[in-house]
Amino acid sequence: MLAALPIPILVFVAIIALYLFNSIKILRDYERGVIFRLGRALNPPKGPGVIFVFRPFDQMVRISLRQEVLEVPPQDVITRDNVTIKVNAVVTLYVVEPNLAAIKVQNYVYQTSQFAQTTLRTVLGEVELDELLSHRDKLNLRIQSIIDQRTEPFGVKVASVEVKQVDLPEQMQRAMAKQAEAEREKRSKIIHAEGEFNAAQKLVDAAALLATQPLTLQLRYLQTLTEIGVEKNTTIVFPLPVELLSLMNKLSISASPTPAVEKP
Repeated sequence: MLAALPIPILVFVAIIALYLFNSIKILRDYERGVIFRLGRALNPPKGPGVIFVFRPFDQMVRISLRQEVLEVPPQDVITRDNVTIKVNAVVTLYVVEPNLAAIKVQNYVYQTSQFAQTTLRTVLGEVELDELLSHRDKLNLRIQSIIDQRTEPFGVKVASVEVKQVDLPEQMQRAMAKQAEAEREKRSKIIHAEGEFNAAQKLVDAAALLATQPLTLQLRYLQTLTEIGVEKNTTIVFPLPVELLSLMNKLSISASPTPAVEKP
C-alpha cells in the first residue's frame, strides 16, 4: 500500500517519523528535564520516564537530583589569634528545585564552590586556632548554614560541609608538640603525687590501727620472720616483744638525771 503512494508523500512520512523518533527523550529516575518552550520554562519539570521534546520549539536542560561532592581547594586563613593556616573542605550538595537551578544560575556547582571558599575564609577567620581544632563540628554546621542560605535562591541544598584538613606552620606544630608534652608531664606528676598521698594516708591508718591493737604488731613481726625465713640467708632475726620495748622506754626515762634547780 505504501508502494502505491507517490514518492513525495513517502518522503514526507519518513521525515515526520524521523522527527517524532528524535523527539523522544528518556530521563532516568534521578534526572529531571526543564523544558523551555519558545524561551519560557515549563513548570513543573518533566520526568522521569519518556517525554517528548518538539524541536525547535522546545529545548531541554537535564538536571541531576543526585548528591554531588565538591572539594574546596586549600584556602589561606588568618585566625583571630593571627595564625596563618591552610584549610580545605568538602561540600555535599544536591538540587531540590530543577527549574531554579536551570534559570537562576549558569553553573550551580561553580557558584556553590565560590560561596564555600569565601564563607570558609570568613568563618574560620573569626575564631582562634584552639577553637578551630577542638570545635570543628560546630564550625562545620555554621559554614553549612551560611552556604545553604546563599544557595537557596537557585534551588540547591547543601547537605553537609566538612573541614577536611588543617595545615599548620612548622613553628606552630613544634609549639603545640611542646605544649602537649608539658601537659602530659603535668598529668604524670599529678597522678604520682596522688599516689604518694594515698599511700601515706594508708600508712597513717595502719599505724593508728596498730596503736590501738598491740597484738597485731606482734603478728606482723611473725609474718615478717616467715617471709625472711623463706629466702636462703645467714641473717637471724629475733623478734623483740612490744612490752619489752615499752619497759625499756620507761627505764630510760626514769634513769635520766633530773636537772638541778638553782637556788636564788
